[in-house]
Amino acid sequence: MKHASFNGRLVMLGCGSIGQGVLPLILRHIDMPRAHIHIVTADERGHEVAAEYGIDITVSPLTRANYRTLLTPLLGPGDFLLNLSVDVSSVALIALCRELGALYLDTCIEPWAGGYTDPSLTPSERSNYALRESALALATSVPGAPTALLTHGANPGLVSHFVKAALLNIARDTGRERESPRTREGWAQLAEQLGIKVIHIAERDTQSADLAKTPGEFVNTWSIEGFAGEGSQPAELGWGTHERTLPSDARHHSFGCDAAIYLLRPGAATRVRTWTPLEGPFHGFLVTHNESISIADYYTMRNGAGVRYRPTVHYAYHPCDDAVLSLYELAGKNWNLQTTRRLMMQEIARGMDELGVLLMGHERTAYWYGSRLTIGEARQLVPHNNATSLQVTAAVLGGMVWTIENPRAGIVEADHIDHARVLEVAGPYLGEMAGVYSDWTPLAGRGALFPEAIDTTCPWQFGNFRVN
Repeated sequence: MKHASFNGRLVMLGCGSIGQGVLPLILRHIDMPRAHIHIVTADERGHEVAAEYGIDITVSPLTRANYRTLLTPLLGPGDFLLNLSVDVSSVALIALCRELGALYLDTCIEPWAGGYTDPSLTPSERSNYALRESALALATSVPGAPTALLTHGANPGLVSHFVKAALLNIARDTGRERESPRTREGWAQLAEQLGIKVIHIAERDTQSADLAKTPGEFVNTWSIEGFAGEGSQPAELGWGTHERTLPSDARHHSFGCDAAIYLLRPGAATRVRTWTPLEGPFHGFLVTHNESISIADYYTMRNGAGVRYRPTVHYAYHPCDDAVLSLYELAGKNWNLQTTRRLMMQEIARGMDELGVLLMGHERTAYWYGSRLTIGEARQLVPHNNATSLQVTAAVLGGMVWTIENPRAGIVEADHIDHARVLEVAGPYLGEMAGVYSDWTPLAGRGALFPEAIDTTCPWQFGNFRVN
């Protein structure tokens, strides 16, 4: 099925695991001349896949000095820049696309190389909160600006649509069934009325290979540089109005929407308790992601100058087991990335990625909604993907289709666009979509071996989730 027709030029920036995985989806589902696609990438990765599909590729790293010179001849009014790169400033690319009249989509708001760990910057300045604010600052009140869809991969991106689907399911199952709200305020009112206190992006990746990680090697099922970079940023989370006590190492930002806080520690060194249906309870890493901030901001209800309602929102991620070992080694090396790196793809022998959103605090306690995609299903559905990458590339496809259909929406985030349309496009590639209720809370089984200082009167406080 062709979901959209596109007559402009498409420049795909980056051809790593996501670029290679999304290319066959674009060719399958977007009606456009193959000759109109051009890949610009920093290294030789993806060269064979581009050749397989007959796509022109330019190998040239983008820098502050050359990105305008390289991209300006390739983009004009109505063209599309699909940014799947790392170490290239998203804000610079968005501004260039606005000047040229081109559409834009990325999966993460990236800084220039070194921006995640630059010691000259404060933790607040190298946070995802700051990156998001810098991108949103480019928005204009002038109607009809070319669409720039920010951070639309699996997470951030797809999970924002999962939240809306989950809210509608909870409303139906608790006797509050209603049509989908049409405004941000309508969605926030629904979340408040349902009593949603906390939203985890709860993910467990069980993919594994018979080839084990070796000392000095970083192994992962998706971008190693991307994961190490965001894992080295401060832990960040949307901060709910039900929270009673700010953690001792937590800070508010001095600018922006004030929907989130950050901790004075790396996200990849911060563990939280969470739950998915197949894994059950587990410890996930509180790695910073844009959706932790954007979802909290989107579902904020204000009372004049104050805030009446906002949920706590954060990522709780258990990557594949070899990636966990890689993170422990990375932390032990004081966050200096290993020189040997292996992206697991063909060697994966088993496992799945269970990615969803866990909504807690409502009258049925907890509800997880999301995708269960096995490596076997991923390989049957689309070449050049594993389970993790396909959840991302399917979301990229859905975001591209929406952007082509809505070319004059200005700068938008996943939370602001039509969740049903994106899920319609991405859904066939997400494996089993499951919605499961649970009576699990972060207090379950606590204090059995050692006494713990927990607040049993408010199980949804962040202090009850956090592992010190």
